[in-house]
Amino acid sequence: MSARRSFSWSTALTDMRNDRVQVPAGFLGARGRIEAAVRFGKVALVKADGTFDRAGIMTAAAAAAKAHQLTYGSTWAAAMSVALKAAWQAARTARARAAH
Repeated sequence: MSARRSFSWSTALTDMRNDRVQVPAGFLGARGRIEAAVRFGKVALVKADGTFDRAGIMTAAAAAAKAHQLTYGSTWAAAMSVALKAAWQAARTARARAAH
C-alpha cells in the first residue's frame, strides 16, 4: 500500500465550481414565494438599520419549505435547505438594494 496519495487540484476545483453552479430543484419557486411574502408585507428580511432580520428570514424560509415539500414531496431537511438558500439570497439582494 502506498504511503502517498495523489491529489488533483484542477479536478477538485472543477468539482467545487460545478457544485456552486447547479441550482437545486424548486429554488426559483422558493425564491419567488419569499419575494412575494416580502412584497405583501408578511415578513421583513432586512431591518431598518441594515442588519439581517433572522427571524423574518426563518419565517419566510419555513413557509417556502412547506410549499416546496408539498410540491416536490421532499424531506423537510431538503426543503429547508432549498428555502434557506433562497431566503438568504433574497435577503442579501434586499440589503444591497436598500443600501443604494
